[in-house]
This record gives sequence, C-alpha cells and structure tokens, in this order.
Amino acid sequence: MSLRKKIADSPRVNRAVEALLASYVRFAYRTSRWDRRGFEEMDACVVAGEPVIFVLWHQRLIMAPYLFDTSLGRICALTSSARAGRLAGQILVRLGFETIPMSSHKRHVALSREVLRRTKEGCSIGIAADGPRGPARISSDVPIVWARMTGCRVFTVAFSEKRVIKLPTWDKQMLPMPFSRGTLMCQEWVNTVPRKPTAQQVEDLRKSLEKSLDKITDTADSITEEYAMKNRP
Repeated sequence: MSLRKKIADSPRVNRAVEALLASYVRFAYRTSRWDRRGFEEMDACVVAGEPVIFVLWHQRLIMAPYLFDTSLGRICALTSSARAGRLAGQILVRLGFETIPMSSHKRHVALSREVLRRTKEGCSIGIAADGPRGPARISSDVPIVWARMTGCRVFTVAFSEKRVIKLPTWDKQMLPMPFSRGTLMCQEWVNTVPRKPTAQQVEDLRKSLEKSLDKITDTADSITEEYAMKNRP
C-alpha cells in the first residue's frame, strides 16, 4: 500500500480533517449574514413529528446542516461509502446529522428497508438528488422512489453566498466563506406520487423535481447576486 493511501485511510488523519472542515463550515456560517426564506412549513412538519424528504443539489451539500434545523428533529443523510463520501458523511455527523452509507455491495432492497425504518421512527431523510457521482444537476429517481415508499412530503432546499470557494470536483462543490452574505431557501415540491406509478410517470416526476431544484437554487443565487449588486461600492 502506498504512503499516500495509508495516510488517506488513517482514522486519525480522517478525524482531524473532519474536525477541521466541520469547524470551518461552522465558523463560516456564524460569521456571515443569512436571509432565510420558506422554511416554516418544513419546520412545522418536523416539530409535529412528521418526517420529510429533504432534497438538494450535491454542489450545495456542505451547508445541509444549516438548511435543516436539527434542534427540531432528526435527519439522516445518505452518503457514499467511498473515501470522499465517508469524509463528507462524518462532517455532517459533526454538524448534527445522522448518516446511512450507500454501498455498491448493499442491495437496494436493504437500503430501502433502512430508509423506511428510519422514517417510521420519525427521522427525516436528506439526499443530494444528483449525488454522489453526478452528472451535476441531473436528478436521479431515488427521491421519487422514496417519496412513494414512505409517503413523506418532499422539500427542495438550496443555499447561496456572495463569496464561496468552488472545489475542483465533478460538481464544483461550494464551501461558504466567512464574513459574507448569503441566502438559505426551502420550498415544498407539491407533486403527488402515485402508489404504483408507471415508468413514464416516474420519469415525468423526476424531471419535475429536477426543475424545482434548479428553480430554487437559481432563485437563491439571484437573491444573493441582487444583494451584492446593491451593496457594491
């Protein structure tokens, strides 16, 4: 095994990196000003003990703990079992989330049973619609399948910030920067998912969710850009 791989697989190194990144995200959030819009309905569901399905684009995943108020209820995010996915998952855990690792070796039926069990316990489910490998901003049908299976309401969420760091990943993962200004948005996806949808219905619903995610993300970006333009010296 190469030295690089040994370092990357070291639990001690990984814990240090997780702690550093989680602290950075927490600091960036706390030192910035945020315009929070549209969360009342989702928050009310969670307070009432009604789990929801929480969906966003993978590019904005790092701010998920500030898009779902974990003081109101539990949420479990699906993360890849690959090295990068494990790292992202543990950062979310440090910021209040629970996780379910996805594995290519785990049968889909086992994963579905775990998701169903968590929602029956009152735990909401968070998922990046285009994750973990993309292509960027192309939704999978997984949120549709789980909305049908669990009966949970689906909420789309997004964050945007005036100044961000875009990482060299397949989706240009965005990290917030401290001492900035940003927007946090939430909106319910109101389409009804039939109990036994046809393949065409699933595809139509997938496209609808994809469009809703694009709309809320672009709206958040527009609000942030408008603020930046108004306050430009």
